[in-house]
Amino acid sequence: MAALVWDAVGEKVYETGVDHGVLYTPNETGAYNSGVVWNGLITVTESPSGAEANPQYADNIKYLNLQSAEEFGGTIEAFTYPDEFGVHDGTAAPVEGVFLGQQPRKPFGMSYRTLVGNDLEGTDHGYKLHLVYGALAAPSEKTRTTVNDSPEAMTFSWEFTTTAVPVGEVAGKSYKPTATLTIDSRTVDSDSLALLEEILYGGASTEARLPLPNEVINIFATGSTTTTTTGA
Repeated sequence: MAALVWDAVGEKVYETGVDHGVLYTPNETGAYNSGVVWNGLITVTESPSGAEANPQYADNIKYLNLQSAEEFGGTIEAFTYPDEFGVHDGTAAPVEGVFLGQQPRKPFGMSYRTLVGNDLEGTDHGYKLHLVYGALAAPSEKTRTTVNDSPEAMTFSWEFTTTAVPVGEVAGKSYKPTATLTIDSRTVDSDSLALLEEILYGGASTEARLPLPNEVINIFATGSTTTTTTGA
């Protein structure tokens, strides 16, 4: 047995930053086969909701707790956004350079990276990839202000909700649908991580795309992009 030690060297871990944003637009089959760079990300605020206890009483005591369904949503703040985001923000362009508002909003996917640091390596310690599926942006407020003696760049902000996508059965265990995956570079296989990043960001002969959860899991389980999951 060994005594517990707090704040040991190399174990002062923290997370910071957000970068490598990518927007993905799903096609008619639900595959996210079109990815474009999202420059200027400032924050991505993750705001899960639900999973609330609903106590049930019987025999004059609390008999059990039923838990409500958990939802995933959040807020994106950025200095700018890809032109392709227009269809997800209720904008249509009937002709180039002319934009109509209040149009149907299409769902989207996205990925972004956060840095993981520690007291020895700083932010070179590692990073986490965050994948989001089935996001739908709500109408957002845009504030236009005059240029003055303390100029600031205008920022954009969107709240979004999500609809979970199937995960299915993996290695004999079934999982509920999900709208978000997180991959930790410190613990996954580096070759499999490189394969996933080539899919997410594209390569010399491939377009950037967002693989669905069962494919992501399979990449790290087998080192292959061939899915072996079943169920929904």
